Amino acid sequence: MSRLSDANVALAKDIIRRYPRPKSALIPLLHLAQEQEGWVSDEAMAHLGELVGVTAAEVRGTCTFYEMFKLHPVGKYMVNICTNIACQLLGGEELLHHAEQTLGIRAGGTTNDGLFTIEDVECIAACTEAPCIQVNYRFGLRLTHDDFDDIIAALRAGNTPEKLITANPGEVIPSHGTLGLSRQVMTEVQTTHIVAPEQVTEAPVWLATSSKDS
Repeated sequence: MSRLSDANVALAKDIIRRYPRPKSALIPLLHLAQEQEGWVSDEAMAHLGELVGVTAAEVRGTCTFYEMFKLHPVGKYMVNICTNIACQLLGGEELLHHAEQTLGIRAGGTTNDGLFTIEDVECIAACTEAPCIQVNYRFGLRLTHDDFDDIIAALRAGNTPEKLITANPGEVIPSHGTLGLSRQVMTEVQTTHIVAPEQVTEAPVWLATSSKDS
């Protein structure tokens, strides 16, 4: 199933109503499509275009601008290994080579069982904790080769790796595409006053507050 499911169409419409222009919702909608399938297909992009009133080409333009959206199937667990300068100096390249040998694939590849995809990535903002990785957006810091092997073994067994930072102890690592385990809910009252920028006639609240304080 590449188009959004009925449940996700309802969720997409709820997301769209939070924006003054439907196409402004494209990024969260792309995340929704990727959460459903683990990647974003041409059919999904066409469906999103229908929902917000733009062409599939416009959706693709947004999708391809951002590295986090995948245009082809990937593993259940996306393993991002940083090889930027801090990680490189502290063993990031060696960790990447070890990961390739351990999983039997090269960077950009996916294991035959569909569980793991490896990516060689730029900085993931944990330079003081090098070498570091992310698995489906969960960080692993100051990792040795043995630490990496422990993470892979735990995921294969369906367990939560001790070396990955999670929101809650024992949190199950969700499949690729899931950003969070809870979703923001906005009531009708909260979305009533959302208007396009050109329709705004009053000064921003923060500006009015700032002027009053000064």
